[in-house]
Amino acid sequence: MSELFEEPKQSRKISKDTPLADRMRPQRLEDFFGQHHIIGEGAPLRSLIENNEISSIILWGPPGTGKTTIAYLIANYSDSEFIRISAVEVGVKEVRAIIAKAELNLKRNSRTILFVDEIHRFDKNQQDALLHAVERGIVTLIGATTENPSFEVNSALLSRCAVYHLQTLEDSELNFVINKALSEDIVLKDLDIELKDREFLIAISGGDARNLLNAIELSVKLQKKKDKIIIDKSVIQKALQQKVAKYDKKGENHYDTISAFIKSMRGSDPDASLFWLAKMLDAGEDPKFIARRMVIFASEDIGNADPFALTLAVSVFEAVNIIGMPECRINLAQGVTYLACCPKSNASYSAIDEAIADVRSGADTTVPMHLRNAPTKLMKTEGYGLGYKYPHSYKGHFVPELYFPSGKQEKAYYIPSDFGREKAFKEKLAQLWKSRYNEASE
Repeated sequence: MSELFEEPKQSRKISKDTPLADRMRPQRLEDFFGQHHIIGEGAPLRSLIENNEISSIILWGPPGTGKTTIAYLIANYSDSEFIRISAVEVGVKEVRAIIAKAELNLKRNSRTILFVDEIHRFDKNQQDALLHAVERGIVTLIGATTENPSFEVNSALLSRCAVYHLQTLEDSELNFVINKALSEDIVLKDLDIELKDREFLIAISGGDARNLLNAIELSVKLQKKKDKIIIDKSVIQKALQQKVAKYDKKGENHYDTISAFIKSMRGSDPDASLFWLAKMLDAGEDPKFIARRMVIFASEDIGNADPFALTLAVSVFEAVNIIGMPECRINLAQGVTYLACCPKSNASYSAIDEAIADVRSGADTTVPMHLRNAPTKLMKTEGYGLGYKYPHSYKGHFVPELYFPSGKQEKAYYIPSDFGREKAFKEKLAQLWKSRYNEASE
């Protein structure tokens, strides 16, 4: 099991044979590029690292944005034992062995930091094995994931971790990486390198610093016997082959494609939607990522115009999770074509955003007495629930009642569209809450 563990401060040695991406990994906080919102000067995570007060965290972000680097920086600034594992290489047995080792460390007044790369690949049993140790402070967990942790990490474990969301690197940050590599790397700085198509190189990296450095390294290796190395578009294409073909045309990346996919479904074009789906699947995109976006789309862009859309989208996600590629492409195609053909409404999405905005702007949120719960005799004596009208006791299972806070003007947040099921909802609400919905329609 020991070969699964890595302790950066003791064993991480850099040589000319080390891959460029690893040679360029920052060793100090001052050298870290990007992610200023969490690790820049004065940012919350940086302060915790500098003060050696790190607690369990989840680092969530696209590939090549610095998750592993941040974990190594924590190791370099900490006096704790640092253990790194990959979620795809260990099982419950190995996790328990690490926890046993951490318990021994704790008895010696030493902390243990456990870095779990690709934590989203841990199954429920593996995550449960970690939960108790994290909860008791036996280990400090650092999880790295490219997936939304609210979907992939169980809620009990997630509630014990602070989540830091890393962003795709900006072009200016990637430019900084290029300049630093060419001028400071122990191999590249001694070579005569001319980089001609910098914008193309940045475009195909897709905001991923590792992709960027790999492209430079491969381009150099293709010309390692030349006195002068020229890195232009043709060399980069030759180095990256298939990948360039997928992201060549306009520097399209992962996020551009998913955007085109969503907008095609929103525009009720099943054929274009299938085209972008095909591109993502052929490029090796995680089908669960696509399915999750479809679940969001079903509520955001269809909503109650066709309430079944959400049920179908969730079913597609479950099918993808159970079946996997390549067969789950059929489930995805069924879901995509249905969602694209559905009547569209963003009424629910707009309604909750407007309601949240009102709450955050200081609207009175005091619950009126007649709407409060009265589980005890004292509460009933205090008037909790007094005067509440039970709708099922009235004709049509409806009675006019004030459900907003006392003194707050009633407001129609949810304005149903004229499409699908929402057309009937709109007519009903206009009948039940005449003044409110008549004002909203004016």
